[in-house]
Amino acid sequence: MALILTYLGKGGSGCTTVAIAAAKRLASQGKRALLVSQNAGPTLGILLGQAIGATPTDVENNFYALQFQSTVLLQAAWEQLKQREAQYLREPFFKNVYGEELGVLPGMDAALAMNAVREYAQSGNYDAIVYDGRSGMETLRNLGSLEVTSWYVRRFRQVIGDSDVYRAIQPFIQPVSAAVLNSGWSGPEAGNDAMDESLGLLEEGRSALGNAQKAMAYLVTTGDELSNAQAQYLWGSAQQVGLHVGGVLVNSGAGNGAAGDVGEQFAPLPLATLPQRNDSWQGLVDAIPDPANAAASAPSPQSFDAAANQLRVFLPGFDKSQVKLTQYNQEITIEAGDQRRNIVLPPALKGRSVSGAKFQEQYLVLSF
Repeated sequence: MALILTYLGKGGSGCTTVAIAAAKRLASQGKRALLVSQNAGPTLGILLGQAIGATPTDVENNFYALQFQSTVLLQAAWEQLKQREAQYLREPFFKNVYGEELGVLPGMDAALAMNAVREYAQSGNYDAIVYDGRSGMETLRNLGSLEVTSWYVRRFRQVIGDSDVYRAIQPFIQPVSAAVLNSGWSGPEAGNDAMDESLGLLEEGRSALGNAQKAMAYLVTTGDELSNAQAQYLWGSAQQVGLHVGGVLVNSGAGNGAAGDVGEQFAPLPLATLPQRNDSWQGLVDAIPDPANAAASAPSPQSFDAAANQLRVFLPGFDKSQVKLTQYNQEITIEAGDQRRNIVLPPALKGRSVSGAKFQEQYLVLSF
């Protein structure tokens, strides 16, 4: 699977320019880099000096780029849905609805984009995917949708299986499904069905997102107060979706700020100052850090201390008053800022409840 790399910062901090420079650096190292942009409009094409379409465009040696077009993604996804419907239903009913007729509902474009990123990352055609989202928070929400969707599927599947309604209709499910489906279906616990396949894809995505060797983010700031504050907020929010942050880039070419005490504000992240891009990309490309060097040192979003029965969750940018905790059986829900994160407790903590919580060196330390 290809490395997924993204850059997070306040609007106007130059994340798109940095993403292009990162893709160019990866390509110069002999890695096949694909830059995918969620931003519509001509900006990407102007920066790259050529038109960029909805399919990968060869920009230069080892460097490809595309702009997601939601209508194109929707049409392709609809055709896949119709194929799956024909596989499972004896009498498909979506076959007379065509992808060209469909409009894009709010939120649908994000889901389609994340699925496309997954497919490109797993295609084997690229070594790295550089994802340029519309904004830092939207990028994190899109990446975090893997965790959220997985939780909804697992939780509601369990709720349905435990419900009185399901127990009442269970004797009728098998004969009715046998008449409607191409194969029998015995309920939420059935194996090798479409639900299990969907859960498998979601779990695979969640696992990749939490692996610094497969997914990494960098914070981008211009060095001024507002840009630094937004980058710090994005740092904490990235931890909430389980995404490793490899460092901070001070983009001196995107504002009037200076690096100043940026290093102290974002410790222990490594800091790199980027030069202004003039007629050549080379200076900016050379200043982009190599994500391979940051993977080993990036602070882990969470860790478990078995000896002390403690769960440590890295939440920079937040304090105890901004965090809300709830526990349901083996899952802890952490609410911080505009993000919620569900953490399944390790087997060693089975049956235990949270007995204490404190902030220590930017970590939320939960004792059991």
